[in-house]
Amino acid sequence: MSAGQGSTQGKGARVRKRPAAAGPTLSAGEARAKVSPARLAAFEILLLVGQGKGHSDELLHSERTDGLSPEDRNLATALVMGVLRWQIALDARVRGLLQRPDQRLAEPVAIALRMGVFQLLHMDRIPAHAALSESVELCRAAGEPHATGMVNAVLRKVASAQRPGTRIFESAAAFAERLGHPLWMVERWVAAYGRDAALAICEADQHEHGEGGMFAEAELAEGESPSATLPTMDDGSRLVAEIAAAAMPSGLDHPARVWDCCAAPGGKTLILAMRLGEAELLATDVSAKRLAQTAARLRRFAYAERVKCGVADAAEAKRLKGEFDLVLCDVPCSGTGTLAGNPEIRHILKVEELARQAARQERILRGALDRLAPGGRLVYSTCSLEPEECERVVEAVVEEAGLRRVPVEGLVGRLAAVGILKDGVELGSAMRDGVLRTMPGVHPCDGFFAVVLERV
Repeated sequence: MSAGQGSTQGKGARVRKRPAAAGPTLSAGEARAKVSPARLAAFEILLLVGQGKGHSDELLHSERTDGLSPEDRNLATALVMGVLRWQIALDARVRGLLQRPDQRLAEPVAIALRMGVFQLLHMDRIPAHAALSESVELCRAAGEPHATGMVNAVLRKVASAQRPGTRIFESAAAFAERLGHPLWMVERWVAAYGRDAALAICEADQHEHGEGGMFAEAELAEGESPSATLPTMDDGSRLVAEIAAAAMPSGLDHPARVWDCCAAPGGKTLILAMRLGEAELLATDVSAKRLAQTAARLRRFAYAERVKCGVADAAEAKRLKGEFDLVLCDVPCSGTGTLAGNPEIRHILKVEELARQAARQERILRGALDRLAPGGRLVYSTCSLEPEECERVVEAVVEEAGLRRVPVEGLVGRLAAVGILKDGVELGSAMRDGVLRTMPGVHPCDGFFAVVLERV
């Protein structure tokens, strides 16, 4: 029933149609009118996500939610993000209640069931009758009236069932399903980081991470414009940007030149602009659309006025003029360190895509290094938990002559010493062999990897 398992109703597995003797039923339009605006918006967004026609965050900030009240917008967001986080577990729960567990449901039916089960199991303030009746009407509104009886029966079983107890020990397969993660992904984390860390990652992925937990709050001086404040961003992204700024080589005899070579959406660029004073900053991205959005974001901050933007593929960096003293190479990646905020990744990503991502990342890193000045430093980073995209990409490049690693421990220590990191923030276990590796649930942020390379 999950997005990766198909979404059409298989032959020989049809849901029994409603008999004519049961009397008239509501039309799709009438059924739609009986569904609350929040649930209808969430249902439509989940359909689009499942069809690969949009990202949940973008759709939740589109015209589909513009007309909702703040309360309805919050409910729609909770439903979309919750269903995507728990989809694998929800599907497993439903599968055990079907007359034929191998039955493949039409995608609108599957989504209506997921929404209903999620509300019954994870939203205590939602009345059971509302979750049940509106899920039934969503099926009817989507042109699947034959499935309403089955949806009603399954949700009644869920509502009346006793909650399962806590197991003394769970296999990786058991907690992967319970916590809504693909087994192949969890098995990789167990192999790379151990069972306890993999379990902590899965548990953390089921909740939105808070912002600002690791960093001291900057106070505005009297009369200071809000445009002088730091951008809103997750702690993992900010940590990478702060490390990059701290890595700026000292003792330069010329104005520092800094390049953020995969800059969109621009949060890290803003940190560099704030921290690096008079440095010349160039922000590039391969996507013209994303770069335009980045440029618009930069314009909202007075200290970013000097940042120059340009469309460029970092893998073809020879086309750029000059060399840079500092390069931030935060490459596109699978994003497995950010599943709390990007839950659909777990339903879309395939293991075979990691090799393709790694090949692209290596090209970008090599291209960025082509523009690194002697004595200059480059920060390579990802928001991936997968070694292929992180350590192995660096290993393939760092063996080349003329590069050395700069231990990240000293840079993080500097951030703590100047008060950028909050007192008591402990990142010791995130730094090993000079490299940063944070993990959700283990450290107070998303999963990030960062290494600092220096041209000698």
